Amino acid sequence: MIENIKWLGHGSFMIEGPPFIYIDPWRVVKQVFHPDVILISHEHYDHFSVADINKIKGPETRIISNETVAAQFDGVTVLRPWQSMSIERASIKAVPAYSPESMQHPQEAGGLGFVISLNLYDIYYAGDTQQIPEMDRIQPDIAILPIDGNGTLTVEQAAKVIRKMRPRWVIPSNWGTSAEGASSMDAKQLKELVRDYAKVIIPEQTR
Repeated sequence: MIENIKWLGHGSFMIEGPPFIYIDPWRVVKQVFHPDVILISHEHYDHFSVADINKIKGPETRIISNETVAAQFDGVTVLRPWQSMSIERASIKAVPAYSPESMQHPQEAGGLGFVISLNLYDIYYAGDTQQIPEMDRIQPDIAILPIDGNGTLTVEQAAKVIRKMRPRWVIPSNWGTSAEGASSMDAKQLKELVRDYAKVIIPEQTR
């Protein structure tokens, strides 16, 4: 399953299903095939890009997000934290994502992460979040965690989450393509910090 997850830069990912899923598409290249699902974690410009959604969505694409995004884009299905829905072979559950120690992502903004259960694997896309108590309820096989520290996890905090959560694989996000993001050195530092707990995948960017 890990080979079906493609990093598109910063916090943007694609999961080759079926179903075919985009998460927070940003600065993506138009594809021949439309995704079955687009997941939007929150309303910040580098995660909710109307131009990129319009570039890739098709007439049958399901767009899933929170109420804030739904108020700005027609046709969005709203999931509240801990609600889930099934699309083809995938179960998609919304989970909270927020920053208790920063105003960058306040809890009341309703930011989301997602747990995507597909092909007997649970994939946790954390969204823009710091370490929060709700993470104790999540035990994924694959964790996609932010490491930029911009109201999100720092590298050291991400390492703490990994040691506690114990996923088999980890993919860092929010790095490599933005002035606000972390660097490749940060991703490599995370890999070193948790080498005894999980395998950190530092992917090449796919567009």
